[in-house]
Amino acid sequence: MKKAEDTLWEVLEAFAFGDPVVGAVRYGQGHINDTFCVHTQPEDRCCRRFILQRMSAAAFKRPDQLMENITGVTEFLAREIKKNGGDPSREALQVIRPKNGGSYYTDSAGGAWRLYPYVEDTVCYQSAQTAELFAASGRAFGRFQRLLKDYPAETLHETIPHFHDTEDRLAKLKAAIAEDKMGRVKDCQEEISFVLAREKDCSVALQALRDGKIPLRVTHNDTKLNNVLMDKDTGNGLCIIDLDTVMPGLSINDFGDSIRFGANHSAEDERDLSKVNLDADLFAVYTKAFLEGAEGSLTDGEIMLLPWGAKLMTLECGIRFLTDDLVGDEYFHISRERQNLDRCRTQFKLVAGMEEQWERLMAIVEPYRHERTV
Repeated sequence: MKKAEDTLWEVLEAFAFGDPVVGAVRYGQGHINDTFCVHTQPEDRCCRRFILQRMSAAAFKRPDQLMENITGVTEFLAREIKKNGGDPSREALQVIRPKNGGSYYTDSAGGAWRLYPYVEDTVCYQSAQTAELFAASGRAFGRFQRLLKDYPAETLHETIPHFHDTEDRLAKLKAAIAEDKMGRVKDCQEEISFVLAREKDCSVALQALRDGKIPLRVTHNDTKLNNVLMDKDTGNGLCIIDLDTVMPGLSINDFGDSIRFGANHSAEDERDLSKVNLDADLFAVYTKAFLEGAEGSLTDGEIMLLPWGAKLMTLECGIRFLTDDLVGDEYFHISRERQNLDRCRTQFKLVAGMEEQWERLMAIVEPYRHERTV
C-alpha cells in the first residue's frame, strides 16, 4: 500500500473541517494505524485540531465492520454521558463523517480513513508513574464498563477473531510446538512446560461464560494506560480512546490486561527476572478504582473472577509471545534476537507471582461483593 502521505491531501478534501486546513503532521506513538494531527485556522479564534487516521489494512480487514462498532459505541456513550450530566464532546470520541456521509473515507489507493475532534487540555501517559495515575485509569475503564452495561454486546463484530480466546491461543501454541519450523522448541522446554501445567486454567473464564456465571459485555480489549486521556487540570481519566478492539468480551479481561500492564515495575522484555514481580498493593489500588468507576454494574461472579482475569490475560500474553518466538517472530516486532522469548518469560514470572499471592488477591476482591449498589 502507498505511504499515507501520498493520498493525505485527497483525504483532507473529503472532510468538511469548517475552517481552512493549515497543516497535517504525523502524531503519537502508535505502530498500527497512520495517525495525523490536522490543524485548521478559524478567523476569530485559536487553531482547531483533529485526529485523522488511516486504519491499518494489515490489522483490520473489514474497516466497515470496525467503524460500525466504533460509531455504535461512541454514539451510545455520548447519550449515556449526556444523560448523566457530562460533556460528550470531551468524555467520548466523536466520529466526524466525511462529505459522502459514511463513517469513514476510502481513498483512491484503497486506504480507509476516519476523523475525530482533538480532545484539548488532556494528557496521555505511556506508563503508570504513580499509584494515583494507575487508579485514575482504573476508574476510567470501570466507568467505560458502567456506561456500556446496557449496550447489546452480541451485535458487535469481532474485529480480530479469537483475540482473547485463551483456549484458541493454547491450540495455536501446540501447533507451533508440533511444527517447530525454526528449531527453537529445544530452547523453550521450561516455558512450554509452564503453559502445559496450566492447560486447564486456559478454560476458566470461557467456561464461566458458557455456564452463564459471567455475562458477555462490551470490552475495550487493550486497557493500557495510554488509551486513557487524562484531564490536564484534574488528573482524572476523561476519555477512553483507541476503540479498534472494542468487541464482545469479558469485563475480567479488561481488568486483567490493566493489571498485567500496570501492577509491576519492569519492562515487558526485562531479562533480569528478579526485577519482575506482581505488586499486590497496586492490584488493590486498581481493583478499588475500577470498581468505583463501575459503580455496582459488575456481577458478584465477575468480581470474584477478577484475579483470574489478571492471571489469564498475563498467561495468554505470554503464550502469544512464546508462539511468536517459535514461528519466527511473525506478529510482534522485535529489535533483538529472541526478544519474544524474553517477553514470554516476564509474563510467566508475573503469573507465578500471582499464584504465590493468590490468597491475598482473592481476599482483596472478596469484600466488594457486599458493597455493590445494584
